[in-house]
Amino acid sequence: MLAIIGGSGLTQLSTLAISRREVVRTPYGEPSAPLLFGSVAGRPTVFLARHGHGHTIPPHRVNYRANLWALKARDVTAVLAVASVGGIRDAPPGALVLPHQLVDYTSGRMATYFDGEEGKVVHVDFTRPYTGWLRQRCLEAARLAGLKLHDGGVYGAVNGPRLESAAEIDRMDRDGATLVGMTGMPEAALARELAIDYATIAVVVNHAAGRGDSAQAISLDGIVRTLQGGMERVRALLEHVAPLIADRDVDASAEQT
Repeated sequence: MLAIIGGSGLTQLSTLAISRREVVRTPYGEPSAPLLFGSVAGRPTVFLARHGHGHTIPPHRVNYRANLWALKARDVTAVLAVASVGGIRDAPPGALVLPHQLVDYTSGRMATYFDGEEGKVVHVDFTRPYTGWLRQRCLEAARLAGLKLHDGGVYGAVNGPRLESAAEIDRMDRDGATLVGMTGMPEAALARELAIDYATIAVVVNHAAGRGDSAQAISLDGIVRTLQGGMERVRALLEHVAPLIADRDVDASAEQT
């Protein structure tokens, strides 16, 4: 089954025909919100609001382990994670981007299920953090929907909730990051540990600090305006991508590229 994790601006999914809500208990505590089960474009889908339905949970306090575990426990095999980001390079406000790589700058987050409690050390390959076939389905859906979806980007994951300094963005640019966001990790890594296929759809809501019209300061009002329009296009994209993913065999994860 497909799951959609909604970030800032997507705390509910208007295209989801809800059939039931479920509060899932996990060994890692409470997920951000109840799971909403239903269908998108006639296909079974579950939705989870990453920051809670009222957007009350800041990015550094999200219980990423509980969120992913709850989805896995309800037979989710693929996750599309929606996130708002800042654009560092080649990513203007309003753009939809499908990242292909990431750099993790976070710290202090509960970032793994394998913390040695079972008396063994587990290493998980993370060479390509986003699932290849799932990214291809998103690109195909964008074509069908007539939406521009930028193929490729490097997501720099930071702690938040404060925004970055211009010098921090300069460092990230030197590292090769083209986007900056606060929720990309450990979510992607936890999905990999649970063998859940995972891809991120990023909505660029502002130029990163020190860039473009954020050269002196970032306009929070501007972020809100850009976010609203971007999420409308995300909803259209999800409505087209859901049937493509539902037709996919569970074994498709072997095709990662």
